[in-house]
Amino acid sequence: MPPFGAHFSIAGGLSKAAETCRELGCATFQLFTKSAAQWAAKPLTSDDVRDFRAAVKRANAESVTAHDSYLINLAAKDDALFAKSVEAFAVEIERAEALGIDYLVMHPGAHVGSGEEYGLARVIHGIDLAHARCPGYAVRVLVEATAGQGTTLGHRFEHLATILNGVAQSERLGVCLDTCHVFAAGYDLRTPETYAATMAEFDAVVGLARLKVVHVNDSVKPLGSRVDRHAGLGLGHIGEEAFRCLATDPRLTKVPLILETPKEDADGNAMDPINLAKLRGYAPA
Repeated sequence: MPPFGAHFSIAGGLSKAAETCRELGCATFQLFTKSAAQWAAKPLTSDDVRDFRAAVKRANAESVTAHDSYLINLAAKDDALFAKSVEAFAVEIERAEALGIDYLVMHPGAHVGSGEEYGLARVIHGIDLAHARCPGYAVRVLVEATAGQGTTLGHRFEHLATILNGVAQSERLGVCLDTCHVFAAGYDLRTPETYAATMAEFDAVVGLARLKVVHVNDSVKPLGSRVDRHAGLGLGHIGEEAFRCLATDPRLTKVPLILETPKEDADGNAMDPINLAKLRGYAPA
């Protein structure tokens, strides 16, 4: 059975995410190590690091994933924004390393009119710069597949392969697939046949060995919409069969499956326990 988990809030401190992981009986979890909507971050203290590592140990988490800030855009043509993004991205890597986090998920960014080729080259250069600043780190950066809204890169498997093959230290990179994103980008997952075809294409273009984390989300919008809106499992256009395929795929038994589904329903009921129960129910006993 794959390790199941969800993205948990750090309101009240970083350790709160690990405590929620333990309370819900998860084997893995994801968090932001700072506000995702701000550039600046309060530096980590030795107490922050000690308390977080201890909380992860109490939770018996098999792995921990962080997600970087949504403001970072390594594909930016503007030199000032690019430099600011590289700096912020390097800080995200440094924070994840200090906390003992296994994976740092990042969005490739948006080329904002400069074109895909230029944007992808910019992302590669930005990752190389951040890697050079953080030599020998254990945390692995995961490039996330995107829905492709606007000029966002990463909505084709070829984009991911270009980045992974272009960086100087490719062994420090992996991939995070998001089921909502790839579905919105046009990759069908709804039946065993289409799931198999999409995963075969990913394997041929990128390689399943590079897949380290899956974000498990249904999609509010239909196939190929290029709109990123997450729904609870079985409550969107993807449907439950895709998640059953995912949870029973023998190639993914070690890959963390992490929910980023809505936290509450329209009535304010907590949805993580419900979606986690669904995900566990899809897996073999």
